[in-house]
Amino acid sequence: MPVAAEVARALDAPLDVIVVRKLGVPFQPELGMGAIGQDGVRIINEDIVRTAHVSPNELAAVEARERAELERRGRRYRGGRARVPLEGRAVIVVDDGIATGSTARVACQVARAQGAVRVVLAVPVAPPGWTAVLVDEADELICLETPAGFAAIGQWYADFSQTSDEQVAACLRQAGDPAPAPGVHASPNADLQRAEEVEIQAGPVRLAGRLTMPEDPCGFVMFAHGSGSSRHSPRNRYVATVLNQTGLGTLLFDLLTVKEEVDRANVFDIELLARRLVDTAAWLRDLPEADGLGVGYFGAGTGAAAALRAAAEPDADVTAVVSRGGRPDLAGPRLAHVSAPTLLIVGGRDEVVLELNRQAQALLRCENRLAVVPDATHLFEEPGALETVAELAREWFIDHLAPLPQPSPGA
Repeated sequence: MPVAAEVARALDAPLDVIVVRKLGVPFQPELGMGAIGQDGVRIINEDIVRTAHVSPNELAAVEARERAELERRGRRYRGGRARVPLEGRAVIVVDDGIATGSTARVACQVARAQGAVRVVLAVPVAPPGWTAVLVDEADELICLETPAGFAAIGQWYADFSQTSDEQVAACLRQAGDPAPAPGVHASPNADLQRAEEVEIQAGPVRLAGRLTMPEDPCGFVMFAHGSGSSRHSPRNRYVATVLNQTGLGTLLFDLLTVKEEVDRANVFDIELLARRLVDTAAWLRDLPEADGLGVGYFGAGTGAAAALRAAAEPDADVTAVVSRGGRPDLAGPRLAHVSAPTLLIVGGRDEVVLELNRQAQALLRCENRLAVVPDATHLFEEPGALETVAELAREWFIDHLAPLPQPSPGA
């Protein structure tokens, strides 16, 4: 979905989801013996079923379980919205990559079953010879890279972490005329916003970013991404969408250039990342739309350490900081110099990071709070966990960034 959202945005095309579920061998679920999709589409790999000695009853049980999950996810992702009608249309089916190709085959067949007259299957990466197993499923096959050393899709991504239900739903909301996320009260001007790709001069380099501005913003939030992530992070984009819906402008930007990312040491160079944040904040404040408004930092992972390190600078002029699953300990003794109100959000099951945040909180001298999301792990993939993070961040930034109402004359 995060890949498809970028394609839809570039083409100004409607975005929808085709839910497909792999049928895993009962004693080895990662091994697919088939796949199912909406509208009763079903593919079974008889060779794997026979080799793994899967009985008809076992196959039926797996399929029933996955069919129920397929329907649940379809409802969850769309949030009550109707499907985008495909009848008589050309459809681009986007996947994050091709391994066995079974789920991509099912997705193409679902598109056909819903009336698509032309199906294009587009993926970023696939093994050499991938078209042989899919040539009959789509009218056109597109792939950017077919590396000889292909072993798994994830090896070709800098960030291949699990995409949560909340992130998928956020992509769909952002692509259409989004309703506010659960529990979020939209700003009256939330739908009157513009988003644009920008280039930021930060010291000697230029950084790519995405700036979203409501018509009358009440403040701006800059996102500092964690190691191996970028401005395309689906988790941070989801949080940004929630903030936009309440009237806050957001800037998601890459802390490193493509060339710098090759050296993994740069990802953990907190001093370098903090300088980039300070330079980018200065760039943001020079915009007419940001004149006189508060600026906050939202950091994740190592990005949270960079945000706190930057906030400790004497001339930082940062109004608030939020850390999501962050490593504030990497900011070291500079934590004691942070003056901006700071919210630390950690998953209750992220035990190591939770303890590091407790230790870091003891060093903070500013207004601060540690919010623990029950039963959440480091990436907040559990149902409702990321929504909780977004709501906590929204409340913190609104409380500390939104300007106080001015008394009327004579009051």
